[in-house]
Amino acid sequence: MMNTAWQRRGVLAAALGAPLVARGQGQGFAEGRPVSIVLPYSPSAGQEVTSRVLTDGFTERFGGTYVNEHRPGAGTTVAARHVARARPDGATLLLATNVTFTMAQFAYKNPGFDPDADFAHVSLLSEALYFVAANPKWASVAALVAEAKRRPGELVYTSWGVGSVAHLLGVDFCRRNGIEMLHLPFNGTPPALIEIIAGRADVIFTTMAASLPHVQGGRLRALATPSPNRIPSFPELPTMVELGYQDFVMLPWYSLSAPAGTPPALLAQLEETAKRAFATPAAAAKLAENGLIPAARGRADMLARIVADRRRNRELMRVAGIQPE
Repeated sequence: MMNTAWQRRGVLAAALGAPLVARGQGQGFAEGRPVSIVLPYSPSAGQEVTSRVLTDGFTERFGGTYVNEHRPGAGTTVAARHVARARPDGATLLLATNVTFTMAQFAYKNPGFDPDADFAHVSLLSEALYFVAANPKWASVAALVAEAKRRPGELVYTSWGVGSVAHLLGVDFCRRNGIEMLHLPFNGTPPALIEIIAGRADVIFTTMAASLPHVQGGRLRALATPSPNRIPSFPELPTMVELGYQDFVMLPWYSLSAPAGTPPALLAQLEETAKRAFATPAAAAKLAENGLIPAARGRADMLARIVADRRRNRELMRVAGIQPE
């Protein structure tokens, strides 16, 4: 008669596919239950398409069922706390963002999780392309800076919240140019864009996905991109680095993490599968439609990125005068 341990291995193999048994590991997702991919925001295109590419890769390799579980709130910390406290069996995974692991700890006195100790990080998945998007009256970044110097504190940049990526990029931009601009935060990206379109504000550092329809419609003008390279679909748009802003690069990201204690063999399979899933031309095309680029380069790359982004964000939050709440 088959013993209990071996019965459990059979159920796991059914959820993930034969390769796990063939390799003699006997570990997998959720013992046949659906796997929850926990998302830190309400439904939005960037995280949805990233999750879809990931779960398509999982399904192709492992089989099984994958469900998006939205847990928005408190700067992604609600979702992160949930996953940090979950069983480390592969049943609950976190599709996090750079906010989760490089910003939240500076915005909240007690985010409810340790971004390093409570997670087994797997890989970055995708990166978001950004525009420096302005009211069409501004023809260039140089023109905007010149006017800001002539009228200190009168020009306005918007964001989707204090301590957001858009806010910190504005802080960095002002600091580098020695200018003062008024920061006007909103609860979400759409109203922040509308304020600029209406002419009541001047510029925003925002995702390509959110601003693209307005840029294409002539309601906003893309002045530059804080990406390391020019965007293929906008070859005429200069990077901020090309304009003389050394290291002014921001590629916010989505990533995959599991609860600390998840078996190393399973983590290795998740990492390899994620890398394969995001390396296909079909995946790149899906992401590009939503202003994203593939970034699944594995665990070591993700850990290095966390360290670098955390160092930068800590300093920018200090300059912005943001105190943990």
